[in-house]
Amino acid sequence: MYKEPIFLAPVFKERIWGGKKLHEKFGYNLPSEKTGEAWAIAAHPHGASNIMNGPLKGKTLMEAWDNYGELFNKSASQPGTYPLLVKLLDANADLSVQVHPNDTYAREVEQMPYGKTECWYVLDAEENAEIILGHHANSKQQLQQYVDNSEWNQLLRKVPVKRGDFIYVPSGTMHAIGKGILIVETQQSSDITYRVYDYGRTDDTGQTRELHLDKAIEVTNVPHETVTTDKVVKTMDGLTSVRLVTEKYFTVYHWKLSGQARVTLFADFLQISVIHREGKIVTEGNAFTIKQGDHFIMPSTVDNFELIGDAELIVSHV
Repeated sequence: MYKEPIFLAPVFKERIWGGKKLHEKFGYNLPSEKTGEAWAIAAHPHGASNIMNGPLKGKTLMEAWDNYGELFNKSASQPGTYPLLVKLLDANADLSVQVHPNDTYAREVEQMPYGKTECWYVLDAEENAEIILGHHANSKQQLQQYVDNSEWNQLLRKVPVKRGDFIYVPSGTMHAIGKGILIVETQQSSDITYRVYDYGRTDDTGQTRELHLDKAIEVTNVPHETVTTDKVVKTMDGLTSVRLVTEKYFTVYHWKLSGQARVTLFADFLQISVIHREGKIVTEGNAFTIKQGDHFIMPSTVDNFELIGDAELIVSHV
């Protein structure tokens, strides 16, 4: 079985707000100039990454999780469906204002295994770019009034962002990614979205997109509380690791590689995305080139590995 990284092919999603930056930044062959998302590490019914190397080449990550649990030390971690999802998002236009449910609501109302807590690392942002993170309502009644009266400027809390920013978005947080922002998102493996506001725009057929106001108001945290995360910095030879968040569903790091470092596997498995430049990863004496736009899993069957080069990576685990 695998003594090497498991490289994965992204699944692309066309979106009304998508663009071409995923090609410009990472060289991907996109299905259209309205490509909003690359599901980079995914084992979800709405999109599952294909394995690109090794004995499971051609199978999906979902198949690997279901049938080869030793790759993920499954017996000691998650017995159910694959828990996490890593995406790249190109906001060529504003995303809709939306909110996601927690696990309890997702299971009881949607009969789905996971709600959606997520986090964003900003890869690029135009000047004056901003996100929506939270709201100004003090009660559910006031929230309902703002929505009923379309008082979006009074309701929505806007936050400027720049390259390198990290934003943690717990379930129940009203949010939107603004135009001109490119992010890597680490989230629970859920596709439940309740849309609150979509600027009145229409798709290619002239139709507006569905809103889900009742459910959105029901699951939104009121009042809004911004959750801050404490960054923890560690240096290991030529690798600087910044722990961006650690909480119930995932831990996420930003790694900056400048030279060489040996890493002992410290979780059941690691999800790794190369976000800048390139390098090599060595396991069992075998070297694999890694470059900007590559995504792979370091399985539990690898005890340690060596990183060589000049690169930035986003790393996560359960």
